[in-house]
Amino acid sequence: MARYYTEDHEWIEVEGEAATVGITDYAQEQLGDIVFVELPDEGAELEKSKDAAVVESVKAASDVYAPISGTVIESNSALEDDPALVNSSPEEDGWFFKLTVADESELEGLMDEAAYKTFVDGL
Repeated sequence: MARYYTEDHEWIEVEGEAATVGITDYAQEQLGDIVFVELPDEGAELEKSKDAAVVESVKAASDVYAPISGTVIESNSALEDDPALVNSSPEEDGWFFKLTVADESELEGLMDEAAYKTFVDGL
């Protein structure tokens, strides 16, 4: 499994033809306590860098963007009952949605973990 990161602080983990998407630990720290998450519907067609989900915290509401294009195959229903999972486990149990990988070449512009850490350290 390969994991990539965006400059908007989303992570994407690719496994075969499917990928799991969420927000990074850095992003959840910046947002504060997450109180609501709006996820895309199964079957939704997402375009790279376009709105895919919304996360609301006690501080602000923020859009979550699709790191790549694809079709949503599953949303994390656990977040509906417990949006705080995004705070407690942002890069594991607090994932947002899974989608098909429409175009593998879209992964080429994303950062690996080392590059993302360097990016965050520069903020």
